[in-house]
Amino acid sequence: MTKNLNKTTVAGLIIALGIIYGDIGTSPLYVMNSICNGRIIDSELILGALSCIIWTLTLQTTVKYVMLTLKADNKGEGGIFSLFALVRRHGKWTVIPAMVGGAALLADGMITPPISVTSAIEGLRNIPQLHDLGVMTIVYIVISILGVLFFFQQFGTSTIGKAFGNIMLLWFLMLGTLGLYQLYKVNDFNILRALNPYYAIRILTVYPKGFWILGGVFLCTTGAEALYSDLGHCGRANIRYSWIFVKTCLILNYLGQGAQMLALSSGQKWSSAVRNPFFDLMPHWFLLSGIIIATIAAIIASQALISGSFTLISEAIKLNLWPKMKINYPTVERGQLFIPGINLLLFLGCTAITLYFQRSSKMEAAYGLSITICMIMTSVLFSYYMFVKRVPIIWIASYLAVYLTIEFAFLYANLVEKFIEGGVVTIIVAGGLFMTMFIWFKSRKIKNRYVEFVRLENYVPVIQELSHDIGINKYATHLVYLTSANNPKEIEHKIIYSILYRKPKRADIYWFVHVDVLDDPYTMEYVVQTIVPNEIIRVEFRLGFRVEHKIQTMFKRVVEEMVQNKEVNIVSRYESLSRNNVMGDFRFIVMEKFLSRDNSLPLWERLMMRGYFLLKKVSLSEERGFGLDPSDVTLEKYPLIVSAVPDYNLKRMEE
Repeated sequence: MTKNLNKTTVAGLIIALGIIYGDIGTSPLYVMNSICNGRIIDSELILGALSCIIWTLTLQTTVKYVMLTLKADNKGEGGIFSLFALVRRHGKWTVIPAMVGGAALLADGMITPPISVTSAIEGLRNIPQLHDLGVMTIVYIVISILGVLFFFQQFGTSTIGKAFGNIMLLWFLMLGTLGLYQLYKVNDFNILRALNPYYAIRILTVYPKGFWILGGVFLCTTGAEALYSDLGHCGRANIRYSWIFVKTCLILNYLGQGAQMLALSSGQKWSSAVRNPFFDLMPHWFLLSGIIIATIAAIIASQALISGSFTLISEAIKLNLWPKMKINYPTVERGQLFIPGINLLLFLGCTAITLYFQRSSKMEAAYGLSITICMIMTSVLFSYYMFVKRVPIIWIASYLAVYLTIEFAFLYANLVEKFIEGGVVTIIVAGGLFMTMFIWFKSRKIKNRYVEFVRLENYVPVIQELSHDIGINKYATHLVYLTSANNPKEIEHKIIYSILYRKPKRADIYWFVHVDVLDDPYTMEYVVQTIVPNEIIRVEFRLGFRVEHKIQTMFKRVVEEMVQNKEVNIVSRYESLSRNNVMGDFRFIVMEKFLSRDNSLPLWERLMMRGYFLLKKVSLSEERGFGLDPSDVTLEKYPLIVSAVPDYNLKRMEE
């Protein structure tokens, strides 16, 4: 993948249009509407708003993401968790901005589909026969479209995805053409003065309450994070070249909307509930076709956010930042995955937001706040990435000074203007998602502090004796334990306890399997350490954070290769079976933890552990999470004592 990052192809450019630009590409549906809502239309407002949009797209999207952040590729992959994987070895604190950013991005996935689809469907009111279309009718149409969209996620998007690029090409051509048509129609090119950043500075500093338009302006760049997240699907060069075309079409459309608003509504108070400047650009004869194209583009934007959410959660699971969930792979295409639990969560969230806000103009109040936080976290992580790469401090400081100033300005404007009106909704959603990640991460850190490891070499002779002790019934021919010990010379005490003490488990060969999740996305390697030939063997899988954990299938492949290399004999040692060359059975032991009553924890850690075990109940079981066949698995429960209660001072008394 890395070698193709800088390769540009026509097919790659079309795919980039279909996958990446759905969110940012549908922003003209609501950006100018949000900025001007409740304000008197005049040239200072329109020129200032357009200048802010143009320079936000330039500084935030073009410079920060297209030119700079795309350089931080992780073996060809991008996104906030890929960036976290690049720097986590150098700074443990980076997990916090990664979790905050990931939660905010996932929360954004719940608001983008409703606002995009609702904005498109509301365009039906511009048709005279449907002018009085009821609010709830539009809500039902939107929920129906979203329901169909989420239902078809389970089948994958490889087929329909091939058409996305061509449809989005048509969409952007429509945006640019409508903008040019309006500029030609009004025959007033003074609107081009908006290219001058002077008007952006003026409206933010001089125009009455002009600073607060930033809450609406920010909506023009909400899809910028997708540019980075989808780096692995399209490649850096395809993204950069296609962005030139996309940005041109977006700016032309925004200029056309501004020119049209000045021509028809100058001096009037704008009401976003009554009119939408995007649909006002369309000639009456094209209106129905334009609404259909806009609706399809909104669906594609929604699809991109949904697929991105699946990838985000999949990465979080592999990085131990999210509870294990069932992941399906509907097609063999790389990157295609479906998480039923997240699909349901997103659908319920999108439906609730649609029912709660009902109008796209009200949804705008909730939109943008969470993604602002995500962008700030990306800035923090990228600056640390530059530090790791030994970029001169002056450049790192300049980067932080520019982008933290811009993004905190957006955040402040969003908080003041949107928090009460609806932004609190996305903050609550993002907060809940962050707490899920934080509890899962923190509780694992707590319990890992108390996991007891022992030297494996001290128990090898005892295990060998057990293996040859015919006085004990054989438990399995091959006994496989999943171990978390990173050091190949160590093993958890609980595994030794399971083999020797709980119920002695005699086997011909003991296998210890360890999975090490690497910072690279798609690495698939393994190392075999033969501790005692044909008796005790350790296998370590080194898997990238985007690789599916089909441990049983991988383990089977390893054993087959070892047999071919004559490194191990897996034939059953029962005399009758050995004569007929019958392979012995394999039994996997999965050890499931439960919180012991014998604990004395501080209140905060007690809450963390209770939250952890609550999440464990609703998450995927350990055996299914590792891709094991339940028929080959024995589940053992053992108490987790993370902080033992002090000994009781009991005294024996004579009768």
